[in-house]
Amino acid sequence: MNQQLNIGLFGFGVVGNGLYEVLKQSPATHAVISRICIKNRHKQRSLPPEIFTFTPDDILDDPKINLVVELIDDAETAYLIVKSALEKGKSVVSGNKKMLAAHLPEFIGIQQKLGVGLLYDASACGSIPVIRNLEEYYDTDLLQSVTGILNGSSNYILSKMYNHGVDYAEALYQAQEYGFAESDPVFDVGGLDALYKLVIITVHAFGVYVSPDEVFNFGISKITGQDMQYAREKGRKIKLVGQVMKDPENGLSLFVMPRMVTPDKYIYNVEDEFNGVVIKGAFYDKQFMFGKGAGAYPTGSAVLSDITARGYNYRYEYKKMKQKKGLAFSNNAIVQVYLRYEEEADLNLFNFEIIRERYSSDDFRYVTGLIKLSNLQKIKHDLSDRNIFLAEI
Repeated sequence: MNQQLNIGLFGFGVVGNGLYEVLKQSPATHAVISRICIKNRHKQRSLPPEIFTFTPDDILDDPKINLVVELIDDAETAYLIVKSALEKGKSVVSGNKKMLAAHLPEFIGIQQKLGVGLLYDASACGSIPVIRNLEEYYDTDLLQSVTGILNGSSNYILSKMYNHGVDYAEALYQAQEYGFAESDPVFDVGGLDALYKLVIITVHAFGVYVSPDEVFNFGISKITGQDMQYAREKGRKIKLVGQVMKDPENGLSLFVMPRMVTPDKYIYNVEDEFNGVVIKGAFYDKQFMFGKGAGAYPTGSAVLSDITARGYNYRYEYKKMKQKKGLAFSNNAIVQVYLRYEEEADLNLFNFEIIRERYSSDDFRYVTGLIKLSNLQKIKHDLSDRNIFLAEI
């Protein structure tokens, strides 16, 4: 039965405002925002001042509030809020993918112990309900991989560069102006946002938790027009892609990096701030989910979906984690990559299994070849200061 939900909301930024507006236009939803906790005392707000508080305990200790919705940027503060709310017997809806990716095992344990619910479909892929579908529909035995464009901000930038010839700096500026990217964009363009989403998706796809620190990720901040031109000449587009895939020996490989995508792939035509997720399995082959992955209203609507689900006492059951199918994380997979580099010392950092193509001129050097994910993971922290670009082929 749909129960009345009295919401304590943490954060009233872009997504919080979006949720408030979406909720106003959903009269059938038995939910009302009773209190909003904010940090900035001086920012002008459009709502009556009595609905706001600056003290988290005003929400956490209020017995009338039975659902906490956490929509703040600070992952450490979000962790304290979510943990406290769950331990006080309040269910939670969260969109903080960094915090969730770091603390999911702990939160799963609290939920199972106390019988509360934590929902976070809004944390991955904006308006696409990928988590709930993976949790409820796709069996681990049949599922082979989940691949997707998981970050709308970086996809917007790559679309503008490829389709309109805009350089990286201008495309990033446009993404920030439209509210798709933050003023400090490293979370998006560094591949971190997609990484955290991939960790969460893997829990619900295969029942395995992998720490973000163990997964190779490489973003788009070093991309140049030369890289785009190379992709055009090969008849491909560059997309920032996250993938988890199962091998025949029950190993799971995860990575986030740019990919040179051919026209026959579903994600080839996913443009601007949209996300696209391809779910591949035995017998049903591939299924494709598509929707907006950035912006106030798409994310706000995803949060509302979680709220509505909690109104019917829905909880993730984490059935795949309980089934213990013998799957284990592994970085043994070999990937084919394009590496554009500047100095020979950059190239020497990479331990290629095979180099298939090599080109060098005064202003453009690249190789393509095969390399183990484990080798990429070893040098991940050495790549940020080098003028290189890496993409899977």
